[in-house]
Amino acid sequence: MDIVFERRGDGPPLLLMHGIGHRWQAWEPVIDLLAKERDVIAVDLPGFGASPPLPPGTPYDLDSVITVLREFTERLGLDRPHVAGNSLGGLFALEAADRGLARSVTALSPAGFFTPLELRYAALVLRACRLGAGVPAATMRLLARSPRLRTLMFGMLYGRPDLIAIDTLLADAAALRGATGFEPTLRAGRRSTFRGKVQDVPVTIAWGTRDRLLRAGQAVRAQQTLPHARFVWLQGCGHVPMSDDPQVVARVLLEGSSGQPAEVPLEGSAG
Repeated sequence: MDIVFERRGDGPPLLLMHGIGHRWQAWEPVIDLLAKERDVIAVDLPGFGASPPLPPGTPYDLDSVITVLREFTERLGLDRPHVAGNSLGGLFALEAADRGLARSVTALSPAGFFTPLELRYAALVLRACRLGAGVPAATMRLLARSPRLRTLMFGMLYGRPDLIAIDTLLADAAALRGATGFEPTLRAGRRSTFRGKVQDVPVTIAWGTRDRLLRAGQAVRAQQTLPHARFVWLQGCGHVPMSDDPQVVARVLLEGSSGQPAEVPLEGSAG
């Protein structure tokens, strides 16, 4: 199937995957920083952004999406690119690396480490966000002019929604509202837990200290599941950290895709 993507820069290839309901533009705050040293390919996952949905009857599970991503990288002539992802994209990145399709993996607040209760909470929040995205654009623009209301509207996903242009927030809301892959992906979520070990490539996991969607307990569980991974707390960042602190996130992604073995996890706290 045709995957819509943005490609910039030169160097070792780095494939970027966004979270549920988002689009490749989630990476816009860091792409040019990365493109100074990497051949950056940011994709719209199937059923999100401008990419078409999966074929009728195809489940939105790990096997289906990883197959699409493998075919996509093969069409571009990419031999085991470095991969990185946020949230759902982080889960796909870890899974791709575990299946031998990547040279390294960097996952920002990856999905797949939740308990059933935590998954129900995340699904409830995401559905509420999508419902809120149905507010008419003119009304949303008016409300978003207030920093307090902007935080109320978008604070479950971003640590600092005040740093994001209103037009970008409105476009993100429209993408969330129109994502054909949203509901089938949520329904598949209970079967989309990460059970791999990612033994043979460098692994970096980074988590926002202000992540209100996938909370710190899941970060600890990810560390326990992948004890050899390099772990980084993203201070002051929310669930989608790229716009909260582009410089720090870009540095984490460049370090994670450097091809060097994982180091001892960095010290830090979720406070």
